[in-house]
Amino acid sequence: MGKNAAKGVSGEEIWLDGKFVKWADANIHILTHTLHYGLGVFEGIRCYAGVDGRSSIFRLPEHIDRLFDSAKINLMEIPFSSAELVEATLESLRRNGLTEGYIRPLVFIGDGAMGLHPGDNPVRVAVIAWEWGKYLGDEGMARGIRAKVSTFSRHHVNAKMTNGKTCGDYVNSILAKREALLDGFDEAVMLDTQGLVSECTGENIFVVRNGQIKTPPLYSVLDGITRDSMIEVARRSGYSVEETQITRDDLYVADEIFLTGTAAEVTPIREIDHRQIGEGKRGPITEELQTAFFEIVTGADARYDHWRTFL
Repeated sequence: MGKNAAKGVSGEEIWLDGKFVKWADANIHILTHTLHYGLGVFEGIRCYAGVDGRSSIFRLPEHIDRLFDSAKINLMEIPFSSAELVEATLESLRRNGLTEGYIRPLVFIGDGAMGLHPGDNPVRVAVIAWEWGKYLGDEGMARGIRAKVSTFSRHHVNAKMTNGKTCGDYVNSILAKREALLDGFDEAVMLDTQGLVSECTGENIFVVRNGQIKTPPLYSVLDGITRDSMIEVARRSGYSVEETQITRDDLYVADEIFLTGTAAEVTPIREIDHRQIGEGKRGPITEELQTAFFEIVTGADARYDHWRTFL
């Protein structure tokens, strides 16, 4: 493996602006516009080793489509086609010898003009792949994590459009995440500017009460691909799933709460603000959907093979 300054992240090659370069050579100029002002877009994608011996990427076309949507929202024109980025993603895994891994497509504005207007600075694109385990830990996946309601509000829909996965937006998430960790929790639940539940720092949130599942509506949250998947799977399994407003006290009296996201996958919450959720452990509906998710991404449930792009 090539050496890399980012702890826990290393590989052999990175796709950068249309060609593969050695990991250590994938560098940018210090005046790169996105580094200073945060205007860039990205995706998080996972590849799983299948029970059938084949590795596949979960919902790759949807992730690439969202990357292009994010770029359009931010007035950025990606200088490559969707098909080129799909192939770059697949080849990144192959070249780095990964049967499982995390993939990060990144679209950013290069160096040139400074100031808020990037002028004619080039739009650059990278695809990086590396090994990455459970984002919130193996214990968290099984036992559930502890969370707190953040003092930081989630972006207002018209202050920064919430459907774009924009680099600079995540300063908001970083502040909330660091606050939660400093206070002894694993994650932060963020409210919107009306005081209603929005999402966590990098995950969508679901609340279960009396066998019914609720999740905040799209106008206040990122349109998560794992979120969309779990809504479809839950409804197909016979559960009622409602996209509706959720209040802070709805969290406290929930029977179960779980998070979804490419990095977090399906992770239960066992406690919020020192209040035990349900029985203080992963609940039965969460466990059922979590099991279903991993059966889908590993090919054990062939009904969802259309969500898998094979290496």
